[in-house]
Amino acid sequence: MGTPDAVVVGSGPNGLAAALTLARAGLVVEVYERSETPGGGCRTEELTLPGYLHDVCSAVHPLLAESPFFRGTDLEARGVKLCRSKVAFGHPVDGDRAAAVVESVHETASGLGTDASEYLRVFEPLVRDTPRIIPTLLAPIRSVPTHPFAMTRFARRGLLSAQTIARTFRSDEARGILAGAAAHAMLPLDHLLTGAYGLLFTMMAHSSGWPLVRGGSARVTDAMVSELESLGGHVRTSSSVRTLDELPPCKLVMLDISARRLLELAGARLPARYKRSLERFKHGPGVCKVDWALDGPVPWGAPACRDAGTIHVGGTFEEIARSESEVASGRHPERPFCIVAQPSVSDSSRAPAGHATLWAYCHVPAGSTFDMTERIESQIERFAPGFRDRVLARVTRTAAQIESHNPNYVGGDVSGGLATLRQTLFRPAVRWNDYRTPLEGVYLCSASTPPGGGVHGMCGYNAATSALARLRSRRPVGR
Repeated sequence: MGTPDAVVVGSGPNGLAAALTLARAGLVVEVYERSETPGGGCRTEELTLPGYLHDVCSAVHPLLAESPFFRGTDLEARGVKLCRSKVAFGHPVDGDRAAAVVESVHETASGLGTDASEYLRVFEPLVRDTPRIIPTLLAPIRSVPTHPFAMTRFARRGLLSAQTIARTFRSDEARGILAGAAAHAMLPLDHLLTGAYGLLFTMMAHSSGWPLVRGGSARVTDAMVSELESLGGHVRTSSSVRTLDELPPCKLVMLDISARRLLELAGARLPARYKRSLERFKHGPGVCKVDWALDGPVPWGAPACRDAGTIHVGGTFEEIARSESEVASGRHPERPFCIVAQPSVSDSSRAPAGHATLWAYCHVPAGSTFDMTERIESQIERFAPGFRDRVLARVTRTAAQIESHNPNYVGGDVSGGLATLRQTLFRPAVRWNDYRTPLEGVYLCSASTPPGGGVHGMCGYNAATSALARLRSRRPVGR
């Protein structure tokens, strides 16, 4: 294809979003991917048995549905169909009870008894503001909010801890909704900003659901690669990059890699101050993930959970808070908080007729080699008696194995870095432009930059937009 204008290292959603943004601007783009297939954490494989499709990492996509980048990408025209279940996410508590978060805020509130009016008071205005809040949260961190009043309303509670917000609710169900959504932060629930996660993920459940992709998350990757190729770009798989010097001469280099990997590729060329910042960048807990092939749906005791695409399994707010605190302290919880996805509820293509696939992970200390399968299954069995009788096959990856499979997941951290207040404001280093490295024309575009983890493509889009602006100020773009 000749000499490219830009090279992207890594073909996860952020790398491909960067590649597409550059290619749409007229640049010739080449993507280097170390694995045999593109996609990073957005891939689908037959992990257990033939005919059972499992998402290798990311399975549920609330941020994809809300992302400005993906809303500007015609995925449907390239075969991507988003499947939404009747219940976006469920949260079982003991006694065959469960909170069910559905599209309607009022219908969700009606199932919360004495907390109905408080739930409406908290979430109704936020859901109304979702189209104004989400684009700001996904934009570069130091950009000026286009809707400051909506963001102020969100920040008033979002800057608090989930524990503080939970005090406004009394029922296990309402407090459970907040706990499960907030625990996606992978932080103890008494930490600042965990409230923002709880509010954000619940808002998205009401605004656009928590969709899955029919046929698996790899369909999103396929669509992005297809468009890139139509624009003259190319993805080179099985192409590991050991140093930046191995790359061909080009105008721009976009790196969809971890901060640690950037040190490996360019350490000798980086200024000492920036290098120290990368060395200090903190990664969060790891995850231990299990995939199952089942001979039928999970026998949840609470009917609402049978209609949910995602189940937050962990019990009460206090139990989940205890589990996350134990992980932060370096321990493996006996009763872990588990994020469970059941794609077959809305996508019958994932398994043979009458059968199902199931996906779950729990948080563990970074780099853990401990197999949490028994503890995860015990938690599911607690709320779905007879679950183990449905298991035909299972595959487990510990946190250490997850990192071995994808080096971007340092210590098994699938979020690209700890979501503390400091690392939200400055990610991965204290710089005005979070994406631009001190090396001319070299940009970081992974989840180690704002807005962080998730399949939204905005790290790549924001980095590429920044790079294009600088390039245009210096020379013409494209050939």
